[in-house]
Order: sequence, then structure tokens, then C-alpha cells
Amino acid sequence: MTPVTPDPAPGLAECARALAEGTVSSRTLVEEALARIEASQGTLNAFRLVRAEAALAEADAADKELAAGERRPLLGVPVAVKDDMDVAGEPTAFGCRGEFPPVAEDGEAVRRLRAAGAVVVGKTNTCEFGQWPFTEGPAFGETRNPWHTGHTPGGSSGGSAAAVAAGLVPAALGSDGAGSVRIPASWTHLIGIKPQRGRISTWPRAESFHGITVNGTLARTVEDAALLLDAASGSHERDLHRPSALRVSDAVGRDPGRLRIALSLKPPFTALPARLRPDVRARVLALAERLTALGHEVEEADPPYGQIGLTFVPRATAGIAERVRETPHPQLLDRRTLEAARLGRLLGGAPLRLARRAEARLHRRIGSLFDTYDVVLAPTTAAPPPRIGALHDLSGFGTDRAMIAACPYAWPWNVLGWPGVNVPAGFIDGSLPVGAQLLGPANSELLLVSLAAQLEADQRWYEHRPSGEVDGAVPDFGAPTGP
Repeated sequence: MTPVTPDPAPGLAECARALAEGTVSSRTLVEEALARIEASQGTLNAFRLVRAEAALAEADAADKELAAGERRPLLGVPVAVKDDMDVAGEPTAFGCRGEFPPVAEDGEAVRRLRAAGAVVVGKTNTCEFGQWPFTEGPAFGETRNPWHTGHTPGGSSGGSAAAVAAGLVPAALGSDGAGSVRIPASWTHLIGIKPQRGRISTWPRAESFHGITVNGTLARTVEDAALLLDAASGSHERDLHRPSALRVSDAVGRDPGRLRIALSLKPPFTALPARLRPDVRARVLALAERLTALGHEVEEADPPYGQIGLTFVPRATAGIAERVRETPHPQLLDRRTLEAARLGRLLGGAPLRLARRAEARLHRRIGSLFDTYDVVLAPTTAAPPPRIGALHDLSGFGTDRAMIAACPYAWPWNVLGWPGVNVPAGFIDGSLPVGAQLLGPANSELLLVSLAAQLEADQRWYEHRPSGEVDGAVPDFGAPTGP
């Protein structure tokens, strides 16, 4: 008998409007989200933790506020957050095995979501300390791609991506340290916004992984991704990075003007080989053609990355070493995590300081591209999502090799701290989604979102839905609702 699941979540903006107009209650939306999560958990396994009782109580409180005339941007709307973010009263395991104590306070991003009225229904799965572009591990099992459940949704924000793509929740927060929002967005046919460093606070950490990791948003439409970004944005007084405030939603529907766009297909230099698959290249070139048809000037040009990878590795591995020192159960960690931590302890002194000092020079050199161009268009990944288990049991070197081969394009923008937006680029191999990045200089979210929304109006990506037809015996989680 085919499992039956409730209808998919309407969009974030649609939910907010319906609640404000009184045509639906928060309790109804939250109950429906919880039912979808329960029905899908055995197949997709998107959630590490579901806050059913707490979320229903918060929904009832939101309904009382709405009835009293209170209005906030997301009052009563159910959302999810990645399990590297603190939610008061819940553990933050960040993909690790073992028991973790509940935290006392919300992280700043979650606090701001709650201040906007959102109801956090649960915390989504992520690989151990967010290191890899897959979401699997002994702590929680395998999170699967709703488009093709034999494949990963990507990582490390794979649980958030799977939850949104399957219509379990209208939008979710993730984090991006080397593409961890953009890669799963690419592999699940979503909009994924990696904002400017500091746009969404990482507090209780003044910065995360020495500044390479930022919090970002995943949604089925540009409007929803921008709305969630605005709700979560803002700084804690002790954050190291505090960019000036932007209202990104204002850029949705705004004409971006005629832009000069650099089409960059060459992967940044890495010590290991990476090659863009021809079928992925064809999907990115098709987007470039649409941008030309929309009136933009597109020509091939690559950012002058140089040896930027030498500045990434010390920051990433030193960040892993810090997380390993803090975990209550280091003996339960993946051997690859422990290897990365050992390297991080070696690189955490002078090499880390040199890597941090190099950032200003990289900003000047790579930023010179934006003297000529407004935006960079690049593949988000070089390949479609791998099969479940393909990377999970590899050695550390084998994992690095496979990871770089599949995902060589996203991480330089983490070193720079600049914004990027994944947009869907279509499907290959039958039903496997791939994506492309729109990349800009510092504080360019408004331009990137405006361009993404223009492309979305032309392409109408949200009309496609995961069906599970390739694998068979997969419940149909329904068609995402358009804007």
C-alpha cells in the first residue's frame, strides 16, 4: 500500500499572509507540518529532533496574539533550523553521537526568528560538525534526497534542504562553511542564500570556524528565502562581524537593470583534480543563455583565485579542532573528524594567523573582477548528488578527493565572506537536480536576490516537484506551492 502524506507546506510568505488575514490558524499549520514530518521521517529522515509538544504550545500562543491584532513578519509560521543552532531547552549535537545537554538559551539567529513570530518545529540533520557534502552518520542514519531517495540531499545542511524540498516546512535555516547551504540547495532544486558574513549572527560564537561559516536560508522561492533571511538577520553585540542592516525582501521583484555577468566555469585551483561534468555545464550554460535573453551581458571570465585554498584549510581544520575539544564524547567521533582536528591543532597557530591576514589581499585581488562585472555566474557543484553511502565510509583522503571532485566551486566565497545565491539549473540523469551560483562582492545581497527573482519569474522553478519515480516505492510528498 502506498503511504499517504498530507499536502505539502504552502510557501513561507503565503503562510504569513494567510495567518495575518485570519484564513488559517497557526495550530493548523503546525499540526500539518508535524504530520508531514512524521509521515516522511522513515523515508527521508530529515529531522534530528522534533519539538511537537513545544511547537503546538507556541502555535496556540501565536493564535492568541493574532486574534488580539498582533502582527509580526512570521507570527505563527512553522520553520525548521539546522542542528548546529541552539534552541533553548534542546540539545545541539551538530551531527555527533552521544547524549548532549539541553542548552539554556536560543542562539541569536533562533532568537530573532522567534522575535519575528516563527514557530521552530524541529532541528534538522547535519553531518558531523558540518564537514561534508552529505548528511549521513551513525548518530542519526541517512538523510535522503526527496527527488531521488537513493541519493544524498547534500550537506551539510542536508536535513534542512530535504525538509524544504519535500514540503515538510516552508523554509529552514542552514549554515554554509564551504557551500553547506548552496550545495544541498543545488541538489534539491531550492533557493539557497549564503549571506554576507555576519548578516545572520552565529552567536553564541562571535564567529564560526574562524569566519568561514555563516548562517543562511533554504526555500522553494526567492521571496521565501529572502523573507526568512530578513527575519533571522541581525547582530549580537559581541559578534565580530556586524554588517550594516539590509532588507533583502525589498529586492524581490525589483528590476536588477542590465548587468555585466562573468560566466566562470573553471574550478578554483585545488591540490586534487576537479572537472565539471558536461551535463552540468550544459545546464549552467542554458541559464547563461536565459540571462542573455533577459538583457544582460554575459561573457566568460574567471575570478583570480590564485592559491586561495591555502587560506581555507587552516581556518576549517582549526575550527574542527575547537569543536572536538568542546564535545562531551570525543571517543565517539568519526575518525576523519579526529584526523582533521589533529591537522587543525598543527595549523592553529602561525598558519591560521597568516590565513586570516591574507583575506584583505584576497578581497582586493578577487574584488578587482567587480570593476568589470557586476555578478559571477558559476556552477554550484561539478556533479549531481552522489548515491547514499558513496562518501560515508571513505578514508579522510578519499573523502577529500571525492568532495573536491563533486564540489570544487562553492568554498572560495566562504574565505571571502561575500554573498552567494544558489538557483536551480535543471535536472540531469533523469531526476537529479543541479544548480548554479550567483556570486557578488561584499554586501551585494540586494543585487543577487533581485537577479535571482528575475530568473525565477522566467524559469518558474517552483512548479517542479519531487516524485520519487526513479527509485520507486517512494511516497509522493506533493507539489511545492508557487508564490
